Amino acid sequence: MSVVAISAPCVPPVPRHGGNLGEAILRFGRPREDWLDLSTGINPNGYPVPTPPASIWRDLPDVVDDLRDVAARYYGAPAQAVVPCAGSQAVIRALPALLPPGRVAVASLTYSEYAPAFAQAGHTLVPWLGPEAGLPDVDTLVWVNPDNPTARCVSHETLSRWQCSLAERGGVLIVDEAFADVSPQASMAPHAGEDGLVVLRSVGKFFGLAGIRAGFALCAEGLATRLAERLGPWTVSGPAGFAVQTALRDTAWQAATRERLLRDGERLRTLLQTYGWPAQGTPLFAWTPHAMAPRWHEQLAARGIWTRLFDAHPVTLANGGTQVLPSLRLGLPSTEHEWQRLRSALAGSPPE
Repeated sequence: MSVVAISAPCVPPVPRHGGNLGEAILRFGRPREDWLDLSTGINPNGYPVPTPPASIWRDLPDVVDDLRDVAARYYGAPAQAVVPCAGSQAVIRALPALLPPGRVAVASLTYSEYAPAFAQAGHTLVPWLGPEAGLPDVDTLVWVNPDNPTARCVSHETLSRWQCSLAERGGVLIVDEAFADVSPQASMAPHAGEDGLVVLRSVGKFFGLAGIRAGFALCAEGLATRLAERLGPWTVSGPAGFAVQTALRDTAWQAATRERLLRDGERLRTLLQTYGWPAQGTPLFAWTPHAMAPRWHEQLAARGIWTRLFDAHPVTLANGGTQVLPSLRLGLPSTEHEWQRLRSALAGSPPE
């Protein structure tokens, strides 16, 4: 079943996220070491950061170090367009206050932090049917590409067209590329610095470095300056900066990891489909929209496998009809033992 999420105007008061294994421990009474946590889309075999020099722990981060230039080379963006930040989450909270209050379109089933951030900054959220409905009449459009959790992708050509249309009316297209590192050729990052475009990048997903809280905003120089001023000095810690620079320079690891993730993502989707679960996804996660998703979530949890459950949202079916469905997102297992553990759990939790 191929489905596409449709937006709704509801804004969750408290966004929920994966990685909340503490909730599973409390609910099911299973110790942390007995869980297989598949609730995020983070690479489970992330970058092996070497030991940093001792001075990293003592010295303040140097605001003129190589981090911005290294990131600019990796993303193919001009250096003056790059703003290092403590994870893209910091930009999501800061950016709305730097844009004139206006109409903002955010899909309802996407990364859950955007809608409340814009609402709290005084913007007006408008319903959007998604890419299939075309560009809405708004001042700001937010799109996660590929989308989390629906895995939908919008082509580079379409995003460029949206950017031009929004820029002509003084608007902004925000493209969150947290999961784009596996397919860098589709990135909008090389257009960073142009009017009407903000690109957010993260080292948390592909590089598996979510714990260091580091990322980048790529945007026109004027907005980049104002964003950097709002975020303040030392937004990226010394150890985090060392880890990011090392990872972004390691092209051999990047190439090998892209190949592995492409194989693993396909393996996960095939595994789910083998046991009757409708699945689509990216190389880092699979998404399963189905009426039985809450029960499957509980059945897997009873076997010590934690997944990310999403509330019911309207989705468009392959035949053009619409249905309100809950859904599950599953990340990648790390080891062959974990893959077999997931297989056994799926075999014991068949769709009904």
